[in-house]
Amino acid sequence: MPLSSVQTDLAFKALESFAIELPSWGFANTGTRFGKFIQAGAATSTAEKISDAGIVHQVTGCCPSVAVHVLWDFPNGKADVPAVMKVAAEHGVRIGAINPNVFQDQCYKNGSLGNPDAEVRKTALSHILDSVEIQSASGSRDLSLWFADGTNFPGTGSIRARKDWFTEGLKTVHSALSGNQRMLVEYKPFEPAFYHTDIADWGMSYILSKHCGPRAKVLVDTGHHYQAVNIEQIVAWLLSEDMLGGFHFNDRRYADDDLTLGSIDPYQVFRIFYEICYFTWERGAAPDLAYMVDQSHNLKNKIEETIQTACTAQELFLKAALIDFGKLAAHQQKADLIDSEECLREAFFTDVRPLLREWRKSKGIAENPMEAFRASGYMERAEKERGPRNMGAISSYA
Repeated sequence: MPLSSVQTDLAFKALESFAIELPSWGFANTGTRFGKFIQAGAATSTAEKISDAGIVHQVTGCCPSVAVHVLWDFPNGKADVPAVMKVAAEHGVRIGAINPNVFQDQCYKNGSLGNPDAEVRKTALSHILDSVEIQSASGSRDLSLWFADGTNFPGTGSIRARKDWFTEGLKTVHSALSGNQRMLVEYKPFEPAFYHTDIADWGMSYILSKHCGPRAKVLVDTGHHYQAVNIEQIVAWLLSEDMLGGFHFNDRRYADDDLTLGSIDPYQVFRIFYEICYFTWERGAAPDLAYMVDQSHNLKNKIEETIQTACTAQELFLKAALIDFGKLAAHQQKADLIDSEECLREAFFTDVRPLLREWRKSKGIAENPMEAFRASGYMERAEKERGPRNMGAISSYA
């Protein structure tokens, strides 16, 4: 059924308001604990990662920022910030969320802020505070915090003591924030720790954030839940409590699979966006959320999968924005079960791709981002330039 002019205007307004942040690490060669498969055109430096993110934004028009990992993208700390910001500006993007790394070094074998060794906790806190300085120097709003901390066997750590250490450390980080800065506290039920993780679910993240103060919010990674968890209910509760800070979007079949957004269950992503759009309709203003991607592009072409993800995110957000919320609210009030559900189903099954093509055309963007990227020759140039370095990585890896 063709959309009315009112719906078209609503769609364009929704698309103008929607932006999704790309992860720098998604453009570099990555793998699993079993090994990695090298791509000739994968980024080999921070500048190349940002360049790749820039081409995705160029063809999609919805990815204006790049999340960065401090150890990988700022090896010299704050001294690297001017050069990284310059490269970002050259490619039409800006620096997004700052991600500290307190899981990679050998000292973090038994945890970071939850480590029983006070010196290790001090080291981890120092790195996070250095990351806050990078956050300030780069003009980034969000500090994105994920911890691998936990234990693998019963009785090998004091769960309550570790909670207290985390509370103390995160409060110190919160006190270092200023201006519009926020800290987003992520959770994960298992991996790499398998008996318990110190921040295992949204309730633990919520409690720690509330202890810290108003700049602390919960970050929802759509892959960081047990099977069959109702993620949109978590989103609705956190919105109601003004404690939702943002997302790491990906898809999953079994655990933290980090698959392409919407590749397994697009209806779940749609339902998450539905809760956000419904909240926006009721309150008359959109919540201040960071929509970020965190995926592992191990087999698909990294840039093409990112384009695929960005386009899927746009489509699913647009579908949710087109729900007739006045009609839905009336049906819900009368407990019209079928008619209420049909409001969602009608929006979900609407083909919004023609609207997206119109919006892109109005912005001077190619109507088909994937075709535009493939026709640009960018990948061929990247493979030619980066190929020797990446093939060398295969030799060293073998």
